[in-house]
Amino acid sequence: MTAKTPPVELSKTDITPYRAGNTGIEGVTTFDSGVAGPHVAVTAVVHGNELCGPIALDWLFRKDIRPVRGKLSLAFINLDAYDRFDPADPFASRWADEDMNRLWQPETLGGGETLERKRAKELRPFMDDVDLLLDIHSMQSATAPLYIAGPLAKGRALARAVETPALVVSDEGHAAGKRMRDYAGFGDPASDKNALLVECGQHWEAASADVALETTLRFLQVTGAVAENAFADELARFPAPAPQTFIEIIEPVTIMTDTFRFVEDYVGQEVIEKAGTVIAHDGDTPVTVPEDRTVLIMPNRRPVKGQTAVRLGRFVAGA
Repeated sequence: MTAKTPPVELSKTDITPYRAGNTGIEGVTTFDSGVAGPHVAVTAVVHGNELCGPIALDWLFRKDIRPVRGKLSLAFINLDAYDRFDPADPFASRWADEDMNRLWQPETLGGGETLERKRAKELRPFMDDVDLLLDIHSMQSATAPLYIAGPLAKGRALARAVETPALVVSDEGHAAGKRMRDYAGFGDPASDKNALLVECGQHWEAASADVALETTLRFLQVTGAVAENAFADELARFPAPAPQTFIEIIEPVTIMTDTFRFVEDYVGQEVIEKAGTVIAHDGDTPVTVPEDRTVLIMPNRRPVKGQTAVRLGRFVAGA
């Protein structure tokens, strides 16, 4: 089953003033403090229909935020897809030719014919230089915001340090290809590089813009890019962070046929109490949960063959 299109409560941010950047890569702006420190980056619109990221980056630009140590980069990733966003058909511009967030491995970073592969090749030198990344995303359904922290302890530790959102998901990624947050050193346990992907809520709900901004400000403080109390006034309008819950993904369900369908209208974060419960059919094959109290993470309500249908997770203490 597929979902109805939710209302579009956010307006598309005009990123024209930031499009040229200052790095020789369109859409990428880097500020250098001149003081030793990490290269911290905040990225938006890996998917062109996710509007909350540009809102957060626009706030930082308008406030003239600059790093007190190291470098700070603000980057708009999939410009071609973002250019195509139309509130009358808001799902259509998720990408131009293919999913930008499945291309971050050597065989697809060497370039290619799609707009996303050309753009990924262009961005690769920039991403190679980034030490600490926050990649801002949003979701199909209006569920609680969450981190995708990757499979490593260092990702979970960074999520714990930033504190909000309260839900932290740890996983290996997708069969279709690597996400940007898993690229190179971000996914290497021996590297000091680290990354978080934040899902700020439903794509176009007004609340997702607040989550994007709060998470960005807390991330910049925790990474030391700005002073510890740099955003005290702005952060005072948000509730105190809630205790975090950690979920480890047992397995992703990859869609194998053109007739995948869930048995119920799942939106995400449902807990399925009994192992073996059927949650979907992929063609004639039933899809069941492997454990008692399996939690469904981000079920794909517009399923397409080859994509992830849902991630099946378990609650873990403390992570």
